[in-house]
Amino acid sequence: MIEPLAELGVRVVAVSPDRPEKLRETLSKNELGYTLLSDSRAEAMRAFGIAWQVDTAGAEQLRGYGIDLVDASGESHLILPVPSVFLVDPDGVIRFVYSNPDYQVRLENDRLVAAARELADG
Repeated sequence: MIEPLAELGVRVVAVSPDRPEKLRETLSKNELGYTLLSDSRAEAMRAFGIAWQVDTAGAEQLRGYGIDLVDASGESHLILPVPSVFLVDPDGVIRFVYSNPDYQVRLENDRLVAAARELADG
């Protein structure tokens, strides 16, 4: 998916709620074709309006799946991002947003490439 975006001059940056130490583990195991940044304090999530507060029961359920939010982020806020995609122009203006709280529903690749092509064409 990254190749068609790169051909359009799009730089892909992923932002994770995991702390930098956890991201280093991911980077050491996987060769990523994009930049991976940490938002463990949930500052970007809040700024972009995509912060989702996990309640105690939800955190316990995630822990049952082996996901410890406090350990992953290094923070006690129990905040996760709503899965989102932003296309930002060279001036830093957000030109496209896709956000869906149902993490199982993802943006279709064709739709993303079409939006990036439209942005590239001006």
